[in-house]
Amino acid sequence: MRLRIGVIAAALATVAATVIIAASPASAASATAAFVQTSTWGSGYEAKYTITNGTSSTINGWTVAFDLPSGTSISSSWDANRTGTSGHVSFASTWNGTIAPGGTASFGFIATGSGTPTNCTLNGASCGGGTTPTTPAGTPGVPGNFRVTATTNTSFSLAWNASTGTVTGYRVYEGATVRATVTGTTATVSGLTAGSTHTYTVKAYNTVGESGASNSVTATTTGGTTTPGGMQAAPYLYQWGDPPNPQTVQSATGIRWFTLAFVLSGGGCTPAWDGSRPLTGGVDQTVINQVRAGGGDVIPSFGGWSGNKLGPNCSTPQALANAYQTVINAYNLKAIDIDIENTDEFENDTVRNRIVDALKIVKQNNPNLKTIVTFGTATTGPGYYAQQLISRAASIGANIDVFTIMPFDFGGGANMYNSTVSASEGLKTMLKSAFGWTDDQAYRHMGISGMNGLSDQQELTSVAYWQQIRDWAQSKHLARLAFWSVNRDRPCPGGGVVSNCSGIAQNNWQFTQITATFTG
Repeated sequence: MRLRIGVIAAALATVAATVIIAASPASAASATAAFVQTSTWGSGYEAKYTITNGTSSTINGWTVAFDLPSGTSISSSWDANRTGTSGHVSFASTWNGTIAPGGTASFGFIATGSGTPTNCTLNGASCGGGTTPTTPAGTPGVPGNFRVTATTNTSFSLAWNASTGTVTGYRVYEGATVRATVTGTTATVSGLTAGSTHTYTVKAYNTVGESGASNSVTATTTGGTTTPGGMQAAPYLYQWGDPPNPQTVQSATGIRWFTLAFVLSGGGCTPAWDGSRPLTGGVDQTVINQVRAGGGDVIPSFGGWSGNKLGPNCSTPQALANAYQTVINAYNLKAIDIDIENTDEFENDTVRNRIVDALKIVKQNNPNLKTIVTFGTATTGPGYYAQQLISRAASIGANIDVFTIMPFDFGGGANMYNSTVSASEGLKTMLKSAFGWTDDQAYRHMGISGMNGLSDQQELTSVAYWQQIRDWAQSKHLARLAFWSVNRDRPCPGGGVVSNCSGIAQNNWQFTQITATFTG
């Protein structure tokens, strides 16, 4: 159960976009990249590039490069893989690399300083339009749907769709370096370091020459030591209950990531923040930009206890997966959380199965995305409906990354540390049975999302208990530690269970600071 005490309507003044460099109209048959400052402030600005395909051929992969003057640097970006922060900077396409004739794609960034880009190129040609270098006639087509299919501590397994034309073989590149040469449409890159991150593209070749590069994929090998403040430690933050500035919390605690609640149905199968606010251009977009500018990132949470949810409103798994994908694309996400609760989703067999089936589709289309499901539990472990969810995930190969329990609102449990550990061990047993995992494998697919201070049912998770819970989760290498919520991570004069304080005596952001040290 999530504490939902009213939604405070938020209105933010928007800054009219000021176009700095417009696409040149001189060449109707050119691809262009137009720069616009979407907002500015004294020490920096937010900007966006829009790539427009004015040619009659599909663009398969793009790179925008430019120079920034001295004193200006990029602190964060989205919807592209960035190389560099100052001087010469380049952005390469990710999921948005294919642009049909007349179509567009975009990416954005936040800059510190007032300098704007110069010497902009799009795939080697001027951003204002011009002849884009092409490969010689007779070379193979660009490989499609390049993806990561498996990771280990030391390797990645890669796959792609076959190129058109005559193909001798394929070369997998990391930057300008060939990492593998094969004749089929799969490859393994091995000999890597545990916990290291790599970005690859693939090109087809024959006796005439080499194709253009595919979309790029980025992945991290398993088994590394995770640094504090990463994805694994992401408490909930929401836009009611006197929401704090996330950068204030980041600076005070060392936390970097936040789980943002909640994405609901804005009408039918259309996602919207709390069912009413748009995905982009509003207060939630501002919060995401602030979090990223502070060196972190976000995990949008879908669902929760109340509200009009997407699960019941999307009629098929594919439709629901498309709704999730809309949000993933809007923010170039690395993870999503499905908070599945109440009778309309968790206890409805059809809807619960639809959610699991949709997550399988999402994972197939976004192999590097972390998928998280969050649900309630008893002190001895999750109950019947969680068992059904986990069994479904195992039987269809949904490849869900993290199963998170909410160890509160038990209807009892005087020692919340003991109750949380007991509930977690119950989840571990359930996962081992469903997937055939060892204890260690099960722990590494588990998460805890507690409720700091007093719960809805007056259970007390004290600061001392939360430290014990953090230490236990760390010792077992759990995949996630979160709590409800940062908004409540403040003392309450006189106590009480409300949306903007914990109901206990504590320091501001004390639970967040403890959570920030969790490394998984």
